[in-house]
Amino acid sequence: MASIFRRLWPYLWRYKKNLLLGFTALILKDLLVVGQPLLIKTAIDRLTSGFALETVFSFAAMLVVLSAAKGYFQYSMRMRLVGLSRDIEFDLRNDLFAHLVTLDQGFYGRYRTGDLLARSTSDLNAVRMMLGPGIMYWFETLLTFLLAVIVMIGVDWRITLLALSPAPLVTVAVIFFGKRIHERFEKIQAQFADISSRVQENLAGVRVVRAYAQEDAEMELFEKLNTGYMAQNLKLARLSGLFQPLLQFLIGLTFLMVLVGGGWALLNNRITLGSFVMFNTYMGMLIWPLIAFGWVVNLIQRGTASFRRIAELIEQKPSIAAPADALALARPVRGEVEFQDVTLRYGGRAVLSNISLTVAAGSTVAIVGHTGCGKTSLVQLIPRLTDPSEGVVRLDGIDLRRLDPEALRRELGFVPQETFLFSSTIAGNIAFGVPDAAPEAIRRAAETAGLGPDIESFPKGLDTVIGERGITLSGGQKQRTAIARAILRNPRVLILDDALSSVDTVTEERILTALSALRRDATTILISHRVSTVRNADCIYVLEEGRVAESGTHDELVKLGGIYAELHEKQMLEEELEAI
Repeated sequence: MASIFRRLWPYLWRYKKNLLLGFTALILKDLLVVGQPLLIKTAIDRLTSGFALETVFSFAAMLVVLSAAKGYFQYSMRMRLVGLSRDIEFDLRNDLFAHLVTLDQGFYGRYRTGDLLARSTSDLNAVRMMLGPGIMYWFETLLTFLLAVIVMIGVDWRITLLALSPAPLVTVAVIFFGKRIHERFEKIQAQFADISSRVQENLAGVRVVRAYAQEDAEMELFEKLNTGYMAQNLKLARLSGLFQPLLQFLIGLTFLMVLVGGGWALLNNRITLGSFVMFNTYMGMLIWPLIAFGWVVNLIQRGTASFRRIAELIEQKPSIAAPADALALARPVRGEVEFQDVTLRYGGRAVLSNISLTVAAGSTVAIVGHTGCGKTSLVQLIPRLTDPSEGVVRLDGIDLRRLDPEALRRELGFVPQETFLFSSTIAGNIAFGVPDAAPEAIRRAAETAGLGPDIESFPKGLDTVIGERGITLSGGQKQRTAIARAILRNPRVLILDDALSSVDTVTEERILTALSALRRDATTILISHRVSTVRNADCIYVLEEGRVAESGTHDELVKLGGIYAELHEKQMLEEELEAI
């Protein structure tokens, strides 16, 4: 637990003023709380020796003032310390999100989206409860207990020891139950992450679920997960349900000890009636600390379990980061891309093997090949979505690993195979990454991407809000929106990874013609299964099993009679059959 608070100390230190004022109010409030029974003792002893109405009124007035002061400090304590926990939750959430967006693809392959959402919401809330009510009540109950015990010992140490004799049992119970509460809460959070992941996957893939009529099967699986989650919560509830009555029983023992020991001392005139009432008042005051102690232990165990889950994410380091001595690209960027002896391995298996090729600045280069030959893996090296296992990738002669990835990516436009659109307007999706884009520029980019004819059919044109992941758009419209997004950035290097697969050949030709006119001096890299997409490229590279098998222009490769020629002939035959 100490290590967790060391990790959280920088966050606490940011709000040191509120922390100091909050704990000052806590101490003053507890001093006033402990002072109340002393005031009552003095009043009773004074009235026992001789009743006077003036004495009653004066002590009553002092109790009212003391209670008002206690209430003020209690309010200040809660506002400062609970408010501080909200501030830290805010900072933690921002820092966690900022860290998550820096992590590489490998991380997101290991962690499910639902699990990350659970850690960013439920676990963060548990940490907040630990830092606010948890820490506040921990110190409050501990200080109240210590101050009350000091005063009680000063009056009669024998009665105090007798009253506190059940305390070791409380300690044993807290240690025993606290460990098990911690373990069960970790299981609950893991189960919650499974449920969140399943819901996220089903909502994102609702079309697939319906297409395969798997609604009942998914409901059955969700019910199974939900039943497991409920079972884990019931186990924790049973444990907490046993813990609280046990504390109540131990509290009852303390009252019994005070009544027996205090009553005997009073009858033997060892203590006054005021002292006897004071002891009972203190024991009444200590009921809340003893009960709160169990609740606080529960909060802290939950919070520490949750923070470990959050810390696990924060400790993840991005495999691709800016070097300390990052170089700056010359302006303007020319856009020459060079692969030198590049090999890429995943899990020991070579996806790319000893690839060397150069994309001249301002040229249009195409990469083709059968499915799984490594085309996407090759172009993902350019924006440094991954790094080569061996060899070097250069932009304008500079090793990409010497560049700041963020600065590098500002010069690139990348349209991946899997188009992702946000639940925003079409214009908002196109302007993603260019927040200050003018409406005219957004419209021009849309028209260049072949989206112009579709704009008129949208209810509000470019201001039409699309559903999650662009669910209200067709596959072709999604791809053209993603292309428009890349075009708007006017990148020096544009990478289209099979980004025209969902559009017809006529629209494809119109888009490629518009791109050629727009990007005469910029570098364009095309990946496609269609020969029609790449036939006008300055150079075509054919990959086969992670190696460059052929290269040349369309006419040269057709004459060569190799892989590309076979692919061309097959597609020509398919087009003829479709025309019949």
